[in-house]
Amino acid sequence: MKIKSVNTYLVRPRWGFVEICTDDGLCGWGEAVLEGHAATVQACVEEMSEYLIGADPRRIEDIWTTLYRAGFYRGGGVLMSAIAGIDQALWDIKGKYFNAPVYELMGGACRDRMRVYSWVGGDRPTDVGAAAKERKDAGFTAVKMNATEELQYIDSYEKVDQVLERVAAIRESCGKYFGIAVDFHGRVHKPMAKVLAKKLEEFDPMFLEEPVLCEHMELFKEIADCCNIPIATGERLFTKYDFKRLFASGGVDIIQPDLSHAGGITEVKKIAAMAEAHDVALAPHCPLGPIALASCLQVDATSYNAVIQEQSMGIHYNVGKSVLDYVKNKEDFAFVDGFVRLPVKPGIGVEVNRELVLEENRTPHSWKNPVWRHRDGSIAEW
Repeated sequence: MKIKSVNTYLVRPRWGFVEICTDDGLCGWGEAVLEGHAATVQACVEEMSEYLIGADPRRIEDIWTTLYRAGFYRGGGVLMSAIAGIDQALWDIKGKYFNAPVYELMGGACRDRMRVYSWVGGDRPTDVGAAAKERKDAGFTAVKMNATEELQYIDSYEKVDQVLERVAAIRESCGKYFGIAVDFHGRVHKPMAKVLAKKLEEFDPMFLEEPVLCEHMELFKEIADCCNIPIATGERLFTKYDFKRLFASGGVDIIQPDLSHAGGITEVKKIAAMAEAHDVALAPHCPLGPIALASCLQVDATSYNAVIQEQSMGIHYNVGKSVLDYVKNKEDFAFVDGFVRLPVKPGIGVEVNRELVLEENRTPHSWKNPVWRHRDGSIAEW
């Protein structure tokens, strides 16, 4: 069996898909995208395709290593996102070849279902108490929200109080034991992160996400020392070597590698094992589409330290199209009592609506994140 073709597609709301087909008719799907740079990753996949045509798709480790190590320059968001989508598609082919879900080829599942959470609020969150109650009534046991708007290195306690009021609204509407994840989104710098972390303790959050950017990973321990709340990060790290430095720095309790950014199933499975060796939990980042979500669930299925899974159904980014629009086997992605069952179809587990993908690709999206500025005119972290 040899790879015959590599096709790429840009589809709304902001995703990129890759389809790899073989000479015996098997096709695999991956999600190769870096939000805001989808066309760049698409070009990178096309550039890498010369290493793929004619190769045996079952030799995933060899292909992955070729794409990563045969290039003088390696790592980073664009290259690793391209490899991630290719890797997912290769695993999809291999699972279909053996007529089994991918997790069965990685040792089998260590759980029957995976806990999931839902997003509430938007970039500038409002009415989160009511929104969280709706999610709870729908069966979810946890939500995540953006903590704050723009925040300067030193900012007003009015903004701090607004964060506390929003989290308090969720706690009041959903009860003491409902899970609340508070995402700082890298918008907060160390001085205010320490203030917020300490003050949020009273609400018993499930975790604080990206209290500072991983560019400052040596600071996580300092922030962790300010509070008794688990610290989560990792969506902007792309290789096992990035995570090696994170674990060495300490202070992090939950890692959030992205299956479409951090080298795909092959690399994230290794990262998950590294985390387990450091007694750190796994909660993969996934504000993306169905192929990325299904890939996360394959790793979750085989990772003892996986605790909860992000998913983007209902997220504020999904304008025009959403996750299940591209899925024919929608019933496999039903959320029941805050859990989703493991994929059951061979391969990644998504029967892709290829006709819709082709239609969307006729008018490719060019999604970009907003550019925020502080009141003094300086650029703010989004």
